[in-house]
Amino acid sequence: MKILFLAQRVPYPPNRGDKILSWRLIERMKRNHDVRVIAFAHGKDDIDAAKELDKKGIPTVAVPYHHKRQLIRSIPQLVTGGPLTLGVYGSRRIQREVDRVIAGVDLVYAFSSSMGAFMLPHKGPQVMHMCELDSDKWKQYAAKATFPKNLIYAREHKTLFEFEKKLAHAVDDNVFVTPLEQKIFQDLIPGAPSSVLRNGVDLQYYKPATTPPQPGMLVFTGVMNYYPNVDGCVWFSKEVLPRIRQKHPKAELVIVGSQPTPEVLELAKLPGVTVTGFVKDTRDYLNKAAICVAPLRIARGIQNKALEGMAMGLPVVGTTSSTQGIGGIAGQHYIVADGADAQVEAINRLLDEPELGRALGLAARKYVEDNYDWEVTFAELDRIMERAVAKHRKSA
Repeated sequence: MKILFLAQRVPYPPNRGDKILSWRLIERMKRNHDVRVIAFAHGKDDIDAAKELDKKGIPTVAVPYHHKRQLIRSIPQLVTGGPLTLGVYGSRRIQREVDRVIAGVDLVYAFSSSMGAFMLPHKGPQVMHMCELDSDKWKQYAAKATFPKNLIYAREHKTLFEFEKKLAHAVDDNVFVTPLEQKIFQDLIPGAPSSVLRNGVDLQYYKPATTPPQPGMLVFTGVMNYYPNVDGCVWFSKEVLPRIRQKHPKAELVIVGSQPTPEVLELAKLPGVTVTGFVKDTRDYLNKAAICVAPLRIARGIQNKALEGMAMGLPVVGTTSSTQGIGGIAGQHYIVADGADAQVEAINRLLDEPELGRALGLAARKYVEDNYDWEVTFAELDRIMERAVAKHRKSA
């Protein structure tokens, strides 16, 4: 099968959440099919990564992306009534590239609804990898933001949802990362086809440390210009960590991730907070950690940060938002703590009772071994693509 894969970012190397999943999809597809990629390049690193994909036998067209320029280009959407997202991730060049090659492929696989817009003008087998409804994310943002951002986010939720409904009914399948996301989709957009393809974690790469943890070291990993990560770390650093340090003065939070915003960089001025910025290998910090924290107050789907912490054999303390897609049993495979009081209580207990943390980490590792090996979670991928193609053959 010849597959065209559309992505918001060049899907390599797998060094952030969306790239981890998109690269794994492509790597799995490449085993049995020919894959070509069209994606935005967010800087020179993405241009270089596209060349690496070419060398791996995955022809890749990388279209330069300039965020400020794209924001300006999205302004007409305010007049037309369309979602700003389609302006921010709109591109006449990408549309031309898709139009040029689409006749020669058997299936188009789009990663994120904004990329689905480029295949919408065409007929033929199409799979939309939603992960989650992006419009729902904007709804969550609107509930947290203040004026005037709350109005902008609320508008984006409404307009993007209308587009997602149109897209969902036009394609052959809509893929989600958890049954919860699928159910939300089915409730909001009844009658549209859907499947579940869960994320995984590299169990050979993320393995428990062989040395004791650094007492009191809490680690958060994630791209630090992503609003849910910023919101969670700011809240934790200001509302939770100071109270933990009252009982455990040496407790520290290490925020590990690229592109920290000015607001995140300011957190490094607080007692006990370290902001690393980009690091080559997050395991260097996870190996030293006593606890992996995931205090996200806005989140859906499966959080790679939580899965990676569990695979490392760490006790993970998260919120309902950051753990609801994982499955398993709260209190046995991870700890759910919503609100500052619950976070302080859970983390202090783990710091007081290291053996409890070790037991939780062992159970977490066993759980991801049984449920989140990429070979297991992606077993359904070929069948999803084959069903899409078969649907069109039958109608023809």
